[in-house]
Amino acid sequence: MKQVYSSKALFKGAFILTIAAIITKILSAVYRVPFQNIVGDIGFYIYQQVYPFYGIATVLSTTGFPVVISKLYMEQKQLGDEEKSRFLLIAAFLFLQIFGFICFLILFIGANRLANWMHDPQLAILLRVVSLVFLTFPIVSLMRGYFQGNGDMVPTALSQVGEQTVRILTILFLSYLFMKQGYSLYVVGSGAMFGAITGSIVSGLILFMFIWIRKQWKWIQPKKEPINSYLAELKRIFKALFFQGLMICVSGMLLILIQLADSLNLYALLITSGIEKETAKVLKGIFDRGQPLIQLGTVAATSMSLALVPLITHERFSSSKPFLHDKIQLAIKTSIIVGVGAACGLAVIIRPTNRMLFENSSGSTVLAVLSFVILFTSIILTVMAIMQGLGFLLFPTLVVAGVFPVKYLLNIVFVPLYGIMGAAVSSLISLAIAAALLIIRLKKLLNAPILALRFLGIVCTAAVLMMCVLNAYLFVTDRWIARLDIGRFAAAGQALSAVCLGGIIFLFVIIRGRIFREEELAFFPLGSKLRYFMARKDRG
Repeated sequence: MKQVYSSKALFKGAFILTIAAIITKILSAVYRVPFQNIVGDIGFYIYQQVYPFYGIATVLSTTGFPVVISKLYMEQKQLGDEEKSRFLLIAAFLFLQIFGFICFLILFIGANRLANWMHDPQLAILLRVVSLVFLTFPIVSLMRGYFQGNGDMVPTALSQVGEQTVRILTILFLSYLFMKQGYSLYVVGSGAMFGAITGSIVSGLILFMFIWIRKQWKWIQPKKEPINSYLAELKRIFKALFFQGLMICVSGMLLILIQLADSLNLYALLITSGIEKETAKVLKGIFDRGQPLIQLGTVAATSMSLALVPLITHERFSSSKPFLHDKIQLAIKTSIIVGVGAACGLAVIIRPTNRMLFENSSGSTVLAVLSFVILFTSIILTVMAIMQGLGFLLFPTLVVAGVFPVKYLLNIVFVPLYGIMGAAVSSLISLAIAAALLIIRLKKLLNAPILALRFLGIVCTAAVLMMCVLNAYLFVTDRWIARLDIGRFAAAGQALSAVCLGGIIFLFVIIRGRIFREEELAFFPLGSKLRYFMARKDRG
């Protein structure tokens, strides 16, 4: 088999996986809108209570273990030791099977106790359904790691997109069918969770198809060798998978850990503070409307900045430290600019956006506060990716792991006082702490300033101007819409037109403020068009 490990091939592979990740994240955000429209706020609450456990399994099978397996496999292949390469795959599969089975048992057997912790015993059936994913992720992780170790990212990318597509189709079809049949919302939620199983099976079939067509069975087929001769190697592989794999996994679970904290105690805190159970479910469902909005905003904010990370990784050993620092600054500036624009813009237009997507404007004030999660999340993900590219894995992992207990404890403080608004505030505080710690640490590592006060001043000016114009635009159009009385359709037109207007104003101020040089704009989509926003004297 031809092995290609050139820089060009690695960049191409990273690009393919990045595109696949963006597509799957967009799909993962978008499907929640029709799903909520089908099942309502209570049905959405039921689904979102269990979703974090599926999210954990997804991270394990996409950004966690496959990365470590591919790294170890690539090292063995470059050494020319085919027997150890083959043994690595067998050992990795054994480790993943044990790990997956333990996770399955914990979730399946502990479903009742976990559901009671959430103060909703009926969630146990959904937890048992989603626990089955931990039995399927080992083979998917192994094959993705194998292909990535050979420098072939296409099977992994197609399996990710195929898995997400089939999962979403299953969710929407079964939810619609079960609602029509009059089943309880918990049965509907179980049907939606079954999409995790069908998606995982399809992902495995896609990967098997590539192995079958390319006749690569010999590379994963075990040979009869005495196990004693490989005990030391087995221990090394298990150790690498456990420590490195889990570090990478935790780093990819930022938003999932935030959602998990809310799943475990937000509904329970609402009940214990005196709110009726059905009302509390509706409130949690309304709060969860923020998840697809946050996810879409985060994808927009990070997709451009993270595109620079492979370049940073490639240049970290070069002698050109100014060039490396320049690209790190560019990545961080981009994440902040797009994060501020997305967060501030969404906060202003949240009412028509809420009505456009979710049929009514309930909880718009809370969702407006939650919009700023986009800013902190985009900063955290970008700085983490930069630090990992520079070879620092432990600190970002510890920071992300610390987000969960901080968020959980802050919920206990704020939710009894302010309800779901308290949960929104606790999310912002926990993420702001994480972002501050990462930026401080990165500044120490670089031993150089990251952001200038002039940059922050221009970004704030652009955000304030955009928000003032958008508020004026909504004020005028609200009066026009009230006369026509065309409801949700009008809200859609108002929200989408406001996005275009706000985006143009924000970008105009940013580019006119000379934050980016003309050559830096070339890194961005439509960069050649954005240069026309620059003053003539600043163009090359």
